[in-house]
This record gives sequence, C-alpha cells and structure tokens, in this order.
Amino acid sequence: MDCGKDYRQTIGRKGEDIACRFLEGKGHRILERNFRSGHLEIDIISQDSLGIHFVEVKTRRMNVQAPPQDNVDLGKQKRIVSAAKKYLSECRPAGYEECFFDVAAITFEGDTARIEWIPQAYIPLYL
Repeated sequence: MDCGKDYRQTIGRKGEDIACRFLEGKGHRILERNFRSGHLEIDIISQDSLGIHFVEVKTRRMNVQAPPQDNVDLGKQKRIVSAAKKYLSECRPAGYEECFFDVAAITFEGDTARIEWIPQAYIPLYL
C-alpha cells in the first residue's frame, strides 16, 4: 500500500468532500475550499445562519493512534486564525455576524467513513 504524499492528498480530499456534504446537509453554504494566503490555509470556509465557520478537516485511516482532531494543536489553531483574519480582510462576506472555528474529524475504516463534527472546537482567546 502506498502511504506517500499522493495517498495522503487523495484521502485528505475525500475527507474534505465528505465534510462539505455534511456541512451542506446542516444548512451551510460552502464559501471556499482550500483558501490560501501565503503559507496559511483553511480547508473549508462555510456560512450558516449563525455566521462564518472556518473548518479544519483531519482525515485518517483507522483510528489507530490518536483521534484526528488531536492534531489541531495550538500552533495549527494560530495559523488557522491568521488565515481567517486574512480571509475576512480580503473577502468579508456579506451578512456574517460571528466566526466559528470548527473541526471535522474523518476516520476511514475500509470504504466506510465516519465523521465527528466538533463545532466551536476552539475559541481564539490569544488574538
């Protein structure tokens, strides 16, 4: 089995597709996927009736070591917040009220995917 970069990108893309469908099912409108500003990136930016959601998607095969969401550490959170600031300064969607920082943890077991949605996974108090 190939576990190189191409494999990780493929499974990551599948996880993002699943997360987008999940969010749309919850009434979100997808504004951006893979928003980039320099070295900063946000996997999914969506909007619902509550506000803008900056979503980090973590995808893994079989939950062998730690849950995927455990990889969204403080450093990753700070990078996402920096990217969110950049997005808001450049794109400022109409009608947004609040910003939320969410995590979608996707675990594949064979061909079956399980999603764990963690709304408001962290609140950036260090801004």
